[in-house]
Amino acid sequence: MHYTRRRMLQIFGSTAAATAFQGVGLSTASNAAEAREPEAQPTSKQLVPVDLTDVTLGGEIGRRIALTIKNNLLALNVDQDFLSYFQHKNARDGYVAMGKLIDASVRFAYYTKDERVLSLKTHLVEQIIATQGLDGYIGDMIPEKRMWTVWDLHEMGYIIYGLTSDYKYFGNKQALTAAKQAADYIINNWSTMPADWEDRQEIAVHVAATGMDRTMVTLYRVTGDRRYLDFELEQRDLPNWDPGIVLGRRPLVLGHTYAYMAASLAQLELYSIEPDPKLLRATTKALKFMTAGNGMGITGGVGQAEVWTDDQDGGRDLQETCSTCYQIRVYEHLLRLTADSHFGDLLERTILNTLFGAQSPDGSHLRYFTPFEGDRAYAGECCCTGNFRRIISELPAMVYYRAENGVVINLYSTSKAKVSIGDGLSIAIQQETNYPSSGDVTIRVEPSRPASFPLKLRIPRWCHTATVSVNSMPVEMACTPGTFATIERRWQAGDQVLLKMTMDWRFVRGRQRQAGRVAIMRGPLVFTLNPQQDTALAGKSADDLGRIVIDMAAIEQSPVRSVDVRPDGIGCWLKAGTSVGALGDDRSTTLTLTEFADPDGKCVYFKIPDISQASQDELTLRSV
Repeated sequence: MHYTRRRMLQIFGSTAAATAFQGVGLSTASNAAEAREPEAQPTSKQLVPVDLTDVTLGGEIGRRIALTIKNNLLALNVDQDFLSYFQHKNARDGYVAMGKLIDASVRFAYYTKDERVLSLKTHLVEQIIATQGLDGYIGDMIPEKRMWTVWDLHEMGYIIYGLTSDYKYFGNKQALTAAKQAADYIINNWSTMPADWEDRQEIAVHVAATGMDRTMVTLYRVTGDRRYLDFELEQRDLPNWDPGIVLGRRPLVLGHTYAYMAASLAQLELYSIEPDPKLLRATTKALKFMTAGNGMGITGGVGQAEVWTDDQDGGRDLQETCSTCYQIRVYEHLLRLTADSHFGDLLERTILNTLFGAQSPDGSHLRYFTPFEGDRAYAGECCCTGNFRRIISELPAMVYYRAENGVVINLYSTSKAKVSIGDGLSIAIQQETNYPSSGDVTIRVEPSRPASFPLKLRIPRWCHTATVSVNSMPVEMACTPGTFATIERRWQAGDQVLLKMTMDWRFVRGRQRQAGRVAIMRGPLVFTLNPQQDTALAGKSADDLGRIVIDMAAIEQSPVRSVDVRPDGIGCWLKAGTSVGALGDDRSTTLTLTEFADPDGKCVYFKIPDISQASQDELTLRSV
């Protein structure tokens, strides 16, 4: 899909409509614990996510949430590995990711109400506030290194954001006071930045302060204090930030994808407060580069060595997890603002492949990068592990939405939700499915009273055949790929919808360095070859594996069960020739491919005899 600036302005709507978005997703009530997030009534285009505590997720998304909490978050030694740095304040450089940990803990605590997580959240917030200086500084640097040592601004920005989240979800006024004092410290000291700071540090300010712009916008929306907004408009000049897509690791690291997507998100949130077409330019360029260009990989991730690339190289430092997390946030924000299902498709592809591929199947280990060729390495604590926990804690709010007068289902996963749509009407929604293993989704609808309202279901672009029945009776309706199908009826307790989406294997053409080869997909999932399953392949490099020739006609249409990644996982059986350039052999070898999140997967692209038989990636097709 090709997003032009004009098209973005069309789908974002008028100034009045954009102003109506203000406050969505953030409470401005004096006691945030009493406010249900969010309460604004949606416009005709706007989607409003269901409150975290009104959603319970199962399936693979729910499994990842539970494992992230149990085997990762609660396994951390937060006193030794996080808090001690801020208590001692003797650092001269470095980055701890304290704020990201606080933010994730707050949201996990709010979602689960688990006493262990609540206790952790309270401990982190109380202890970090106790380290705050009288001047408002809340970091780990020695006095002479504060503010202008690289990553100190980054650290402070996320701590402020995490404390603001504690106020937003739990009404902790002490946390909000500390957040405001820390933000004031930044604003009051901003003028002390040396004129040649960027050149001396060899990094752009927006990269060094990644996340801070959204923090200040959020503080304005929560407090109404114009100082935080004016700082972004005047000191940071956020509306005019537009570096363009810079390929490669150039001076000042201007092509940093994580920083770019974070600043784009801040601009989008500022746009909902003070609409200015300039605020759409950077996001529009990124969307065009990722989808209409070659900037996005087959698994949904972007970038190599943390910066923009368009050569489709699949190895080494590919798809930084921080960038993946912010792509997801930008897509979700655009989905809410535009109700365009394409952003739901992008969300789904990126979450189920790149994001989950960045985590071990048991949830304990996380990655900085997730290449789709060659070895994948786990990382120690870093910015990416912090951002991973944050985005996992946000996933429950990306499944169900309120439209102007109905309910929207964006992601398919076993789950329950309660959706209030006004006039005292609440709807209990329950999904039963083993998606993405199959495309069958049973949806139980229980309104609090019989009522007429639309139920909207996302029909992914990969799905060319979808049918809907209600109470076992077929419904004649449009199920167009890449749209939300709408069921309009008078609903009553006990109604049951069955959505059936045909999932065919498809062979997707590679681009740039992957030209002449195909990736194998089914539904939203990308499949990979784990060479450890076959002794004949175990010693081969990713380059050799990519020369395997597969037989498109000899693929087992029914997926096979595979538990390497998840309990309900699937695999792919197909015939192939494993000798290099095996175009002429009988392709008698049987390969088993697993889901991309298989930690030992090393190759997703393979040769086929006739590349013309492959299809283009549906998420990169230009709109007419």
